Amino acid sequence: MRRTAIIIGLILLASLLTVGYAWASPSENFNEKNGDVFDDWEICRTRAFGSDGFYQIASNTFRPVIAFESLGENAAVAYNLGEQFAQDYPDPIRRAEAIFSFVRDRVRYTTDIDQFARDEFAQNADEMAAIIEGGRAGYGDCEDSAVLLAVMYKGAGYRSAIVIGEEHTACLVYLPDYTQAPALFELNGEPGWVWAEATGKNNPLGWTSKEFLDVRLAAYEITSEDVVSAGPPAPPLFAVSEGSSGNGDGGGFFIPLPFIGAIFFLWFISSLFGRRRRAR
Repeated sequence: MRRTAIIIGLILLASLLTVGYAWASPSENFNEKNGDVFDDWEICRTRAFGSDGFYQIASNTFRPVIAFESLGENAAVAYNLGEQFAQDYPDPIRRAEAIFSFVRDRVRYTTDIDQFARDEFAQNADEMAAIIEGGRAGYGDCEDSAVLLAVMYKGAGYRSAIVIGEEHTACLVYLPDYTQAPALFELNGEPGWVWAEATGKNNPLGWTSKEFLDVRLAAYEITSEDVVSAGPPAPPLFAVSEGSSGNGDGGGFFIPLPFIGAIFFLWFISSLFGRRRRAR
């Protein structure tokens, strides 16, 4: 097996522009403010950036706050599903694969523009899980599947993280003994993280698009944090894979932070999460 260690860190983002959206709401529990839609936690579901955005992307970090709506004291359907998988699958490898298959097979990839008539609309893990538990198919794009996976993995006893790359976001699960993945990721110096890409109907656990191999990506490990942050986010941390240079050892390349920020900014304003379906 080719075990590729990938640089994952927190990417600098300089600034962002506000985009207008057409009104659509999937629930009476949402309210509109200045063209954006907010949930009961006052988290914006139609914008990933800003202190109230669902990923809280800021000048030098991001925090996928939408996942915390389904963890800790807010744990409900999705977390409980993960706990049930832990009971049904004692073997950690089989359990991780079963959770991945559950989300991959029951969430049908659908763009936000098709489902909500908006360029962006994030659903939290419990909203997605409740639909599936009700016997219906879930519909969502990349961040919807990633957040559902991250929360279910936490409920099943794993460490999980949200990762963002060009036009895309996915889940990482800490599974150092997994031998089926073509690439293992290194998060802040710790190897053994497996990419969970559930938006392609034929993807197995560990499959990763080539464009996300051997590049620096932004990641955030999921913990049971409060939805409202008690303070400013921690300064960015960088993990350097084997074979990288710049701040690490070995060959490879290092991109200065301002350049990373410019690239990320241009990507984000041109196309938000979930525009391209990842097919194996």
